[in-house]
Amino acid sequence: MHESNFIVREPLLDPKQRVIGYELSWQHHEGQPVTDEELEALIGFVAENVNDDEHGWLLKDKVLFLDAVPNMLSTDALFAMPPERTVLTMKASDLADPDTLAAVQGLRAGGVGISVRDGDLAHLGKNLGMSASYIEVRFSGADVAAQARTYAAAKQSSVRMVGRPVTTWADFDACAALGLDAFVGKLHLTPRAGTPVKGMNPAQTIILQLMQMVQKNEDIPKIESVLKRDPALSYKLLRFINSAGFGVGREIQSLRQAITMLGYSPMYRWLTLLLATASTSGYSPVLMETAVVRGRLTELLGNKGLPRSESENLFMTGMFSLLDRLLGLSMKEVLETIQLPDEVVRALLTRGGAYGPYLALAEACELNSQLVASLAKSINILPVDVNKAHLSALAWAQNVST
Repeated sequence: MHESNFIVREPLLDPKQRVIGYELSWQHHEGQPVTDEELEALIGFVAENVNDDEHGWLLKDKVLFLDAVPNMLSTDALFAMPPERTVLTMKASDLADPDTLAAVQGLRAGGVGISVRDGDLAHLGKNLGMSASYIEVRFSGADVAAQARTYAAAKQSSVRMVGRPVTTWADFDACAALGLDAFVGKLHLTPRAGTPVKGMNPAQTIILQLMQMVQKNEDIPKIESVLKRDPALSYKLLRFINSAGFGVGREIQSLRQAITMLGYSPMYRWLTLLLATASTSGYSPVLMETAVVRGRLTELLGNKGLPRSESENLFMTGMFSLLDRLLGLSMKEVLETIQLPDEVVRALLTRGGAYGPYLALAEACELNSQLVASLAKSINILPVDVNKAHLSALAWAQNVST
């Protein structure tokens, strides 16, 4: 099914807007429901691509929510997933069948999470905790806060409540205050009303200066002198270069050694990540993680049709596509602050040029949009390659260190 369908992801947020997991699904075709076989194929594809034989679960502490039906509860693919990181979403009506209920309770005993959909919290019974770890709370009408109060009053301590759709920040805050545990949706892509800090903080100003110096291939001693003005940034660089994932083999204690060992191109990528994640403008952690995933996905998609030498620019294009929201500035203001290659600017402003179509495709993977298929076709990327790149980018974002 991954050869013709596209994976769509939605983040699962806690009340502090931190990403605790993702809901993965196949893109819904117009008027065509997803079949049981497609649901089973999705679990198999995910297990194959984010559960590595050597390194194990590549999504670190993230949990994946995947739709399930009764006849796939014993599929081999399911048992290839780490149970503590897997949540199967099922309809409440499915649990009315004794055989299905027994199978679900067996999975729960083995550590697999079960989320119940389309069920009345007040009528699911006192033993809900034996068969479910989550219940999906669907809101209808305008008074989300009143509905949230009703759900909160009926809440069982052993079952976490996941709210959807939560479409406004006011509703998000009301639900968080009333005790809902998690939220699924794309609210993070909607600017939050208020008066966030606009522009770059002092740390970001230094990062931007370093990026410009690296772009110009300035001498290492000059780069070192700027780094020394920010002890926290210097510490982060030394921690990064000495991380196990970087594999230096010996401890690097000198900034000059760290810059030399890292090299200009990897350092520019590291600074790009820092520029986004050093935001103090009040935007949520989910927006920062989305920027990292989007940057990596844009790069991986672009590598299918463009030379590898374009990788850094592709990554930067994806990362910086959310920098306006992270900094509380318009994209025009961002581009007046940061000197970027013309093709990157064109992609960010119009989704045109060499990089624009790859950025547009990466963005479409965050939405259940019919554009995904047409965008992929326009740049000759097969669905299976888009899906592999998508999951690879998601895994990479969990393992990147700044």
